[in-house]
Amino acid sequence: MSDAVNPYQSPETVSVPVKPLVAQGFLTETMLIYLKGASPWLRFVGIVGFITSGLTALSGLVFFAFLPLVKQLWDEIPGFEASFSGALGAVFGGGMAVLSIGAGVLIFIPALFVYRFGERIRSYLRTGMDQELEQAFKNNKFFWKFLGIICIVELAFFPLAIIGGIIAAVFSALF
Repeated sequence: MSDAVNPYQSPETVSVPVKPLVAQGFLTETMLIYLKGASPWLRFVGIVGFITSGLTALSGLVFFAFLPLVKQLWDEIPGFEASFSGALGAVFGGGMAVLSIGAGVLIFIPALFVYRFGERIRSYLRTGMDQELEQAFKNNKFFWKFLGIICIVELAFFPLAIIGGIIAAVFSALF
């Protein structure tokens, strides 16, 4: 039995590592044109991300500042008991404040990586130092890694949201 050839065995191949072009100190003119064209857009998107991050966090601070007003407005919604609606308004206003500030922080991080990517490309094109290009691609890697982690976290929340929706539907049907 040991001399038999396994027909289900994976074929074996010899792999030879290929050195990337950058490691040989070679970037084509087309690559440089693409990098030069991408740099201003990356910096622009980073700056827009900074502005969006600041405005989002500011809206969270505004929610905190106007929390008493939100509680008062929530009391005026018909159909709620006065004792319950004040607490619900506080939870709603506080929750929106925390979510807005958290979203502002989450927007800032990828904006920073994108901006740094564009800046390092621009610096590389001016100086020609390989370390600048390495730093540019390091920031690009961190940007995509951060977005990948955010996607995994969001995907983890989908089952929880579905279960929460089912529970809310059952409770609303019962009461």
